Amino acid sequence: MTTQRTGLGQEKLLIAETLSEALPFMRRFKGSTFVIKFGGHAMGDDKLADLFAQDVVLLKHVGINPVVIHGGGPQIGAMLERLRIKSSFVDGLRVTDSATVEIVEMVLAGSINKQVVTAINGAGGCAVGLSGKDAKLIRARPLKRTLKDPDSHIEKVLDLGFVGDPTHVDPTVLDKFAEADIIPVIAPIGLGEEGQTYNINADTAAGAIASALSAAKLIMMTDVEGLMDAAGQLVPRLTTAEAKKMLAGGSISGGMIPKVETCINAIQGETEAAHILDGRVPHVLLLEVFTEHGVGTMIKSI
Repeated sequence: MTTQRTGLGQEKLLIAETLSEALPFMRRFKGSTFVIKFGGHAMGDDKLADLFAQDVVLLKHVGINPVVIHGGGPQIGAMLERLRIKSSFVDGLRVTDSATVEIVEMVLAGSINKQVVTAINGAGGCAVGLSGKDAKLIRARPLKRTLKDPDSHIEKVLDLGFVGDPTHVDPTVLDKFAEADIIPVIAPIGLGEEGQTYNINADTAAGAIASALSAAKLIMMTDVEGLMDAAGQLVPRLTTAEAKKMLAGGSISGGMIPKVETCINAIQGETEAAHILDGRVPHVLLLEVFTEHGVGTMIKSI
């Protein structure tokens, strides 16, 4: 019996210490806006998705305004395969023709968006789903990519179809949601000047929205621990200048390149800090926001 009481006392003490550690961060970030890109393994794992929803609701309850932008590449790919619509990729971007963009919008703004909304509402929040086309939230233009021929060194402009690059974000509707204690869940679809629908990379959309809102944090949930150095060690914190140096030196590669570039652009656009977190870790949002040392990689201007 004594052992049980001692164990129970230690457990309660740990809970109390955790809450005590979190309190200063709750005070510090009350009224702040966090833009959170939700994607990767966490979206495909029901348990992790539910924990993510709980974390988002907790952020809202302590006075933080979370804005969620979600991806959906695997789900889009699965639907295209079911419909026997072929698609290809250039630099990690899905070439999107008129047939493909209809499926992209259906999946992103439809089933996926409502799944995230339902999870957050089920955890006790009040979430509303929308896409970048709603209230003209995200204006976009065709994204241009160039490819250099390795032999002739001649650059060729690639046609990616309806892949978009954000040109303007109007945060009016998001401001209204914040005032009404509504958590927005955004599908990364943009509106062209002539009413076209554009498929926007979710990381890029999140960065553009963070800049427009002057967010306190841009949080990118990924399937890696964070940013790694050349020796494969986690880089817990670095400045934008250091991040640019790592990009130029080639120590950042693959899919991490556009994520880091998005973080840098967001910080230059008045976002206070950007974070790259491992979405496979349960409650990773809370570990980053409410603990002294945080997790993953944080990028700041200085």
